[in-house]
Amino acid sequence: MRILTNICSDNLARSRDFYVELLGLEVKYDSDWYVQLCTADNRDIEYGIIKRDHELVPVDFQTNPGGMYVTFVVADVDVTYQKALAMNLPILQEPRNEFYGQRRFLTRDPNGCLIDVCSPWEAE
Repeated sequence: MRILTNICSDNLARSRDFYVELLGLEVKYDSDWYVQLCTADNRDIEYGIIKRDHELVPVDFQTNPGGMYVTFVVADVDVTYQKALAMNLPILQEPRNEFYGQRRFLTRDPNGCLIDVCSPWEAE
């Protein structure tokens, strides 16, 4: 089995650049209707971005995302947070340690998708 997450976008280039710059994802495939990103250390971990109004996306699902979010686990959430600040991204929650052992911050991607960026932490 293979699981691939795809999100919809009104601006593929802007969305692609957001994930490449913030998270260091690499471009695996790039076209005028679909972009596929992957992690540098495992090209089988993929994240797709499809043009929102493409014929493959049913009309009822061509709306802004709601009721879901995507989590990216990174080596150091505070380093990624500093990148987010430098990119002038909207910060919905500043980094904080959560009860379940993750330190995380929340932002929004160019498509309105809630993005959870986190790293494991242990209480001292």
